[in-house]
Amino acid sequence: MPPTMGRRERKKAQTRRALSEAALRLFSEHGYDGVTVAQVADAADVSIATLFAHVPDGKEALIFDDGAARHVRLVAAVRDRPPGQPVLEALRRCMASDGPFTDDLPPELRRKRDLIVGTPALREYSRRLWIAGEGPLAEAIAAASGRAGSDLTVRALARYVLEIPELAGAEPDPLAALNAVFDLLESGWRE
Repeated sequence: MPPTMGRRERKKAQTRRALSEAALRLFSEHGYDGVTVAQVADAADVSIATLFAHVPDGKEALIFDDGAARHVRLVAAVRDRPPGQPVLEALRRCMASDGPFTDDLPPELRRKRDLIVGTPALREYSRRLWIAGEGPLAEAIAAASGRAGSDLTVRALARYVLEIPELAGAEPDPLAALNAVFDLLESGWRE
Protein backbone atom coordinates (compact mmCIF):
# COMPACT_ATOMS: atom_id res chain seq x y z
CA MET A 1 0.00 0.00 0.00
CA PRO A 2 1.28 3.48 -0.74
CA PRO A 3 2.63 5.20 2.39
CA THR A 4 0.46 8.26 1.69
CA MET A 5 -2.75 6.33 2.27
CA GLY A 6 -4.73 7.44 5.26
CA ARG A 7 -6.03 5.08 7.89
CA ARG A 8 -9.46 4.80 6.27
CA GLU A 9 -7.98 4.00 2.85
CA ARG A 10 -5.62 1.41 4.37
CA LYS A 11 -8.55 -0.25 6.14
CA LYS A 12 -10.56 -0.35 2.90
CA ALA A 13 -7.62 -1.86 1.04
CA GLN A 14 -7.13 -4.47 3.78
CA THR A 15 -10.81 -5.44 3.67
CA ARG A 16 -10.75 -5.63 -0.13
CA ARG A 17 -7.62 -7.80 -0.02
CA ALA A 18 -9.18 -10.09 2.63
CA LEU A 19 -12.27 -10.52 0.45
CA SER A 20 -10.18 -11.27 -2.62
CA GLU A 21 -8.00 -13.79 -0.79
CA ALA A 22 -11.01 -15.52 0.77
CA ALA A 23 -12.80 -15.70 -2.58
CA LEU A 24 -9.77 -17.08 -4.37
CA ARG A 25 -9.23 -19.72 -1.70
CA LEU A 26 -12.89 -20.77 -1.62
CA PHE A 27 -13.30 -20.75 -5.41
CA SER A 28 -10.15 -22.87 -5.73
CA GLU A 29 -11.31 -25.35 -3.09
CA HIS A 30 -15.00 -25.64 -3.99
CA GLY A 31 -15.30 -24.27 -7.50
CA TYR A 32 -16.78 -20.92 -8.40
CA ASP A 33 -20.35 -22.21 -8.57
CA GLY A 34 -19.96 -24.01 -5.23
CA VAL A 35 -19.37 -20.79 -3.27
CA THR A 36 -21.85 -18.09 -2.24
CA VAL A 37 -21.09 -14.47 -1.47
CA ALA A 38 -22.24 -15.17 2.08
CA GLN A 39 -19.51 -17.81 2.42
CA VAL A 40 -16.89 -15.37 1.11
CA ALA A 41 -18.08 -12.67 3.51
CA ASP A 42 -17.96 -15.13 6.40
CA ALA A 43 -14.45 -16.33 5.45
CA ALA A 44 -13.25 -12.71 5.31
CA ASP A 45 -15.04 -11.95 8.60
CA VAL A 46 -17.22 -9.18 7.16
CA SER A 47 -20.94 -8.76 6.65
CA ILE A 48 -22.58 -9.29 3.26
CA ALA A 49 -23.37 -5.56 3.22
CA THR A 50 -19.66 -4.80 3.71
CA LEU A 51 -18.76 -7.23 0.92
CA PHE A 52 -21.08 -5.43 -1.51
CA ALA A 53 -19.83 -2.03 -0.32
CA HIS A 54 -16.33 -3.06 -1.37
CA VAL A 55 -17.31 -5.16 -4.39
CA PRO A 56 -20.55 -3.74 -5.81
CA ASP A 57 -20.22 -5.71 -9.06
CA GLY A 58 -20.89 -8.95 -7.20
CA LYS A 59 -19.36 -12.38 -7.03
CA GLU A 60 -17.43 -12.24 -10.32
CA ALA A 61 -15.56 -9.12 -9.23
CA LEU A 62 -14.28 -10.56 -5.96
CA ILE A 63 -10.89 -11.67 -7.26
CA PHE A 64 -10.29 -8.78 -9.67
CA ASP A 65 -9.07 -5.25 -9.29
CA ASP A 66 -10.70 -2.58 -11.46
CA GLY A 67 -8.35 -3.14 -14.40
CA ALA A 68 -7.03 0.43 -14.33
CA ALA A 69 -3.40 -0.64 -13.97
CA ARG A 70 -3.74 -2.89 -17.03
CA HIS A 71 -5.13 -0.01 -19.09
CA VAL A 72 -2.33 2.29 -17.97
CA ARG A 73 0.26 -0.37 -18.84
CA LEU A 74 -1.14 -0.86 -22.37
CA VAL A 75 -1.34 2.86 -23.07
CA ALA A 76 2.21 3.30 -21.77
CA ALA A 77 3.40 0.47 -24.04
CA VAL A 78 2.13 2.46 -27.03
CA ARG A 79 3.11 5.91 -25.82
CA ASP A 80 6.56 5.01 -24.43
CA ARG A 81 7.69 2.51 -27.06
CA PRO A 82 11.19 2.93 -28.51
CA PRO A 83 11.48 5.05 -31.64
CA GLY A 84 10.69 3.00 -34.73
CA GLN A 85 8.97 0.19 -32.84
CA PRO A 86 5.55 -0.50 -34.36
CA VAL A 87 2.52 -0.07 -32.10
CA LEU A 88 1.44 -3.70 -32.48
CA GLU A 89 4.90 -4.96 -31.56
CA ALA A 90 4.85 -2.83 -28.41
CA LEU A 91 1.41 -4.16 -27.49
CA ARG A 92 2.44 -7.76 -28.22
CA ARG A 93 5.47 -7.46 -25.93
CA CYS A 94 3.40 -5.85 -23.19
CA MET A 95 0.67 -8.47 -23.27
CA ALA A 96 3.06 -11.42 -23.62
CA SER A 97 4.67 -10.50 -20.32
CA ASP A 98 1.52 -10.78 -18.24
CA GLY A 99 -1.55 -12.79 -17.29
CA PRO A 100 -2.31 -16.01 -19.11
CA PHE A 101 0.60 -15.55 -21.51
CA THR A 102 3.52 -15.96 -19.15
CA ASP A 103 4.69 -19.00 -17.24
CA ASP A 104 6.80 -16.76 -15.02
CA LEU A 105 4.05 -16.25 -12.46
CA PRO A 106 4.26 -16.89 -8.73
CA PRO A 107 2.14 -19.89 -7.67
CA GLU A 108 -0.67 -17.74 -6.19
CA LEU A 109 -1.05 -15.78 -9.45
CA ARG A 110 -0.87 -18.97 -11.51
CA ARG A 111 -3.68 -20.42 -9.39
CA LYS A 112 -5.74 -17.26 -9.94
CA ARG A 113 -5.05 -17.28 -13.69
CA ASP A 114 -6.06 -20.94 -13.97
CA LEU A 115 -9.26 -20.30 -12.01
CA ILE A 116 -10.21 -17.39 -14.28
CA VAL A 117 -9.43 -19.27 -17.50
CA GLY A 118 -11.37 -22.32 -16.29
CA THR A 119 -14.47 -20.48 -15.06
CA PRO A 120 -16.81 -19.02 -17.72
CA ALA A 121 -18.29 -16.33 -15.45
CA LEU A 122 -14.82 -15.15 -14.40
CA ARG A 123 -13.54 -15.21 -17.98
CA GLU A 124 -16.47 -13.06 -19.10
CA TYR A 125 -15.92 -10.60 -16.26
CA SER A 126 -12.22 -10.45 -17.13
CA ARG A 127 -13.14 -9.78 -20.77
CA ARG A 128 -15.36 -6.87 -19.71
CA LEU A 129 -12.47 -5.40 -17.71
CA TRP A 130 -10.17 -5.68 -20.72
CA ILE A 131 -12.72 -4.13 -23.12
CA ALA A 132 -13.27 -1.21 -20.73
CA GLY A 133 -9.83 0.01 -21.80
CA GLU A 134 -10.82 0.45 -25.43
CA GLY A 135 -11.17 4.24 -25.31
CA PRO A 136 -7.78 5.04 -23.75
CA LEU A 137 -6.01 2.47 -25.92
CA ALA A 138 -7.68 3.80 -29.08
CA GLU A 139 -6.60 7.33 -28.15
CA ALA A 140 -3.00 6.17 -27.67
CA ILE A 141 -3.01 4.30 -31.00
CA ALA A 142 -4.55 7.33 -32.72
CA ALA A 143 -1.89 9.64 -31.30
CA ALA A 144 0.88 7.23 -32.32
CA SER A 145 -0.48 6.83 -35.85
CA GLY A 146 -1.53 10.42 -36.49
CA ARG A 147 -5.15 9.40 -36.94
CA ALA A 148 -8.26 10.70 -35.25
CA GLY A 149 -9.39 8.91 -32.11
CA SER A 150 -12.82 8.53 -33.70
CA ASP A 151 -11.33 6.66 -36.70
CA LEU A 152 -13.16 3.33 -36.92
CA THR A 153 -9.98 1.45 -37.83
CA VAL A 154 -8.23 2.77 -34.71
CA ARG A 155 -11.13 1.78 -32.48
CA ALA A 156 -11.34 -1.62 -34.20
CA LEU A 157 -7.64 -2.28 -33.70
CA ALA A 158 -7.89 -1.37 -30.02
CA ARG A 159 -10.88 -3.70 -29.62
CA TYR A 160 -9.17 -6.56 -31.44
CA VAL A 161 -6.10 -6.24 -29.23
CA LEU A 162 -8.25 -6.19 -26.09
CA GLU A 163 -10.10 -9.35 -27.21
CA ILE A 164 -6.85 -11.34 -27.41
CA PRO A 165 -6.84 -12.46 -23.75
CA GLU A 166 -10.32 -13.97 -24.14
CA LEU A 167 -9.50 -15.62 -27.45
CA ALA A 168 -6.02 -16.88 -26.66
CA GLY A 169 -5.99 -17.21 -22.87
CA ALA A 170 -7.69 -20.59 -22.76
CA GLU A 171 -5.74 -22.14 -25.63
CA PRO A 172 -3.33 -24.99 -24.82
CA ASP A 173 -0.41 -22.63 -25.55
CA PRO A 174 -1.71 -19.13 -24.76
CA LEU A 175 1.50 -17.37 -25.79
CA ALA A 176 1.56 -19.10 -29.19
CA ALA A 177 -2.10 -18.14 -29.64
CA LEU A 178 -1.38 -14.53 -28.69
CA ASN A 179 1.45 -14.45 -31.23
CA ALA A 180 -0.77 -15.97 -33.92
CA VAL A 181 -3.39 -13.26 -33.41
CA PHE A 182 -0.78 -10.49 -33.43
CA ASP A 183 0.75 -11.99 -36.59
CA LEU A 184 -2.67 -11.77 -38.20
CA LEU A 185 -3.18 -8.18 -37.04
CA GLU A 186 0.25 -7.15 -38.27
CA SER A 187 -0.14 -8.68 -41.71
CA GLY A 188 -3.84 -8.10 -42.20
CA TRP A 189 -6.37 -10.64 -43.36
CA ARG A 190 -5.81 -11.94 -46.87
CA GLU A 191 -7.75 -14.56 -48.80
